[in-house]
Amino acid sequence: MKKTIFLVCAALLLTLAAYLRTPEYDEAYSLFLTAGHARPAWPAGIFTAGSVRWAFTGQAGFAAIAANLKSLDVHPPLYFWALELWRRWAGPSWFAARMLSVAFSVASLALVGRIAALTARPVLPAMALTLLSYGFAYTGILARNFALAQCLALLGVALLLSAAQRQHRTRALLGGLALGAASFTHYLASFIGVAMLLWLALRRDRRLVLPQAAAGFGLFLLCDLPFFLAQRAARPGQFAPFSWPHALRLLVRDLGAALFGALPLYAGAAGPLVALFLLLLFAACVMAAWRQRSGPLLLLAVAPPAGLLLLGLVFGNTPIELRYLAFSLPFLALFLAPLRGRFLAPLLAAQSLAVAGLMAAPATMQPQAFAARLAAQQPGALALVPFGNDGVGVPGPFIAAAPGRQRIEILHGPPPELGAEKKIVLVTPDADAASRAIASAALAMLRKNPCFVEQAATRAAALFADRCADQHRQGDDHLSAIDPD
Repeated sequence: MKKTIFLVCAALLLTLAAYLRTPEYDEAYSLFLTAGHARPAWPAGIFTAGSVRWAFTGQAGFAAIAANLKSLDVHPPLYFWALELWRRWAGPSWFAARMLSVAFSVASLALVGRIAALTARPVLPAMALTLLSYGFAYTGILARNFALAQCLALLGVALLLSAAQRQHRTRALLGGLALGAASFTHYLASFIGVAMLLWLALRRDRRLVLPQAAAGFGLFLLCDLPFFLAQRAARPGQFAPFSWPHALRLLVRDLGAALFGALPLYAGAAGPLVALFLLLLFAACVMAAWRQRSGPLLLLAVAPPAGLLLLGLVFGNTPIELRYLAFSLPFLALFLAPLRGRFLAPLLAAQSLAVAGLMAAPATMQPQAFAARLAAQQPGALALVPFGNDGVGVPGPFIAAAPGRQRIEILHGPPPELGAEKKIVLVTPDADAASRAIASAALAMLRKNPCFVEQAATRAAALFADRCADQHRQGDDHLSAIDPD
């Protein structure tokens, strides 16, 4: 009963977070891909947001999704196939797409409870530590493939733990298939599968379940291969070149963010002290939990960061992000679950504050929707939106958040002639190199224009008003007073 109540409360919390968070860059790829418009052809010149709502609707079909992923993206197709089916039933809205991830995340929490029972860990603390980890809650609401991959990975671990305890070969095969399906959802989820197979291989009774688990996992790796080979050069320069000092700094920073979000950022000048306190709290919690037998849990928690470092060494880049480290969080929560009140209470309190920030702090949200709100507050204003790398991640969230009447022009370079415009809202997202370059050039041009006065500037947008238009209008009114005809 307590577990059911917890899951209901978790569903409500994640739903609220999904509703409050602004639309994000990568989510636009999910929506456009499953709607059959992987790279929307935005109109040239000025248009309204309502006139391009078609880009968010439609049904791509499995074959088109797979073909577009091979040529345009770096992910396998399983999540996008699931999302396409979901949107046929739930509708095309951004929030509806996020609710599929919420459903997978609630299922993940139930599986954390099952794994806790299989490994003799306290069930509710394990589930609470998972839910309130910033990285789990964050990736658990996005319209991206993290939540499904997490759910399948946890299902595979739960099945293999049960299979190992009961020497159940069919369950071992199903566990391997679930771990393989997780990799067919997000390649990096394969770290969990490899770690789980390694744990099985180290057991004395490995011959009874390891072959079946490996066969199930390997079947999906074969499915991954054609997608990975087609996509391996899709995004050159996405990550910085690899170096050990840089990689380890990123690892510490992003693991801290995955657990505690942006709490040091909220503290302002006291941020370094808050970061130090959180580091000491986490270290004390790990030391306190170390004495407990953890089975494969610590190995599973370490596998994603170790795998990311290995990838960096092999490919010469640094693929370390908070979202990727989120695959560690349920297993880290299970490892820490036996903590007692003096450690558990402050840890949960800090995590609760971080999740509150996830839902309410603009500093943790991407700015496109805030720019759309600023533009909507200026009746008749023209919004200039950078095209960005490919016209998806910057225009998509802005258009989704804008009212239907909002006038928009997509910028591929310097802004066009704007003499007839009375108000301009220039979107200035720090999203990708192309959008930064376009926004910077447009901002410099508007500031040099003697007719435009900058009235406001935020990290999301800059507002300009045309004072020449007022001068011309006053001159016309003066002439009309002299000669009414």
